[in-house]
Amino acid sequence: MQELFKEIIKQDVKPFFTARGYRKKALNFTKTEDQLIYNINIQKSSGNTWDKLSFYVNCTIHSTELEQLQSRQSSIVSVAGSSHFTSRIREIVPAAPDRYTLTEDTDTDSFTAELLQHLDQALTFMYTLEGARAILDYYMDRTALHLSEETFRFLLRAGETETAEHYLKQLQGKYGAETRWAIWDKKYAAIWAEYGLQL
Repeated sequence: MQELFKEIIKQDVKPFFTARGYRKKALNFTKTEDQLIYNINIQKSSGNTWDKLSFYVNCTIHSTELEQLQSRQSSIVSVAGSSHFTSRIREIVPAAPDRYTLTEDTDTDSFTAELLQHLDQALTFMYTLEGARAILDYYMDRTALHLSEETFRFLLRAGETETAEHYLKQLQGKYGAETRWAIWDKKYAAIWAEYGLQL
């Protein structure tokens, strides 16, 4: 199955990404547009055998604008090239499986056609996140803690205090009963103080 996997990557997946301006490094396909770096990573599962090979598809976006925002905050360690948006393909393409599996019974043509269709749908979704604000909106819409500190700094810096307060209320409603909320509450109060505001 390893040879079949390599063949699919070489004959189908790589040309798919090359035609769209992506560069390949190992099992990563990357493209930079303005302040965003789009990346699709093919991650082989552990426990693959000679007659069965499974892999995941990870979709990520790095925002240089968010990286700059993070690097200005001494409390945040920013790693160049780290992802701000991160998702398994199934989360953004509901028709995609949790993981793709090749066996001796796999119809290679239909498998490859489905994989490329899912990759195309994933890229279409990723291109809707056209900048730092769109990435932050994606997580705000889900009331996620991911990037919450960056979100508050972004909003408060832009003078969007009401939006920041609304998001804070949503987070508190979802996570406020958890023990760890005291830690987040303290962090958020410090961010408000940076902008001369009080919670």
